Amino acid sequence: MTPRRRGGNPARSAAAGLLTLATLAGAGAAHAGTAASRALPAGCSGTAPITCHYAVPPGSYDVTVSLGGVTAGRTETWVEARRLMLPATGTAAGAVATYAFTVDVRQPEGQPTGQGGTGNPGLDIRFTGPAPQVSAVSVKPATRPLVAHLAGDSTVCDQPTAPYTGWGQMVTAAVRPGAVIANHADSGESSGSLLGNAALFPALLSRVRANDPVLIQFGHNDKQTGASAFRNNLATMITQVRAKGGVPVLVTPPVRRLFDGDRLTPTALHVNGAGVNLPGEMRALGAARNVPVIDLTARSKALVESLGPTASAQLYLRSSADGVTDNTHFSQHGATRIGELVLQGVREQNLPLAAYLR
Repeated sequence: MTPRRRGGNPARSAAAGLLTLATLAGAGAAHAGTAASRALPAGCSGTAPITCHYAVPPGSYDVTVSLGGVTAGRTETWVEARRLMLPATGTAAGAVATYAFTVDVRQPEGQPTGQGGTGNPGLDIRFTGPAPQVSAVSVKPATRPLVAHLAGDSTVCDQPTAPYTGWGQMVTAAVRPGAVIANHADSGESSGSLLGNAALFPALLSRVRANDPVLIQFGHNDKQTGASAFRNNLATMITQVRAKGGVPVLVTPPVRRLFDGDRLTPTALHVNGAGVNLPGEMRALGAARNVPVIDLTARSKALVESLGPTASAQLYLRSSADGVTDNTHFSQHGATRIGELVLQGVREQNLPLAAYLR
């Protein structure tokens, strides 16, 4: 390969926390009352988008942003390599909405092998939308947050360039402060290649601490991998994560959009060229090793087939909307919907991350 159900609506949550300047002043928050009158916080520039840069070393950071200003605004908040932290949030003229989240800062900031560019050292925040407004930004080191690590391929990774979007860069908006997504997924990787590259699974493993969930999704690029090799690769990851005190989680791969009539083909369901039912192998391994399994294949199959051959195209890349036709990789809308399915599984399995979802 080349190149949300969220637990509540973050935009609604931000709107629910909307305070007028008078209310803030009455609560003694004088700094918030004057925030709307400042041009831009230190480190920020531009109008649409507004970009902010902070020269911090790799690590986890708690970020608080105050959205709003003298005029009405509508703002999306993105960090690093197109990770969504706050969907479109409206603020009335003279009002401020404060929101907090935790960010994983690393270098390269996107895909671990640097595909698509390495980004800038430090933390980058972008406020986009039709009328972005930001009046204050605070960045401070996080104190031992829960880190949910992602291991996977291009359908998961932080895609640096639109329209390609991995589900891992959209689920970030659903995570409360105190937990953070560390997306180690990389385009073109198989279960074997991730293990063999020091920048990939070994680097992920070095960061795992007790109780950290590690979500492992493979299948798209295991096109000729035999059943035994596929199981052994995943079993190695499971054993190594558990040895660090982490919580391994198998995520079966999302379907491709390949129809035969109104049903998806075996190739779409990841029966590979060697005749191996890869999701089936992951389910069996999970049961044998007592590992939680999020059956994203079954969940995405139900979604894609319910939409049908035509409407399901909006989940993937379309020439009319995206300039490219691709029935494997997701649009931003599709990555959001697939991410919602993953988060449903996190909640249903009661994984450590579930307590931190909005």
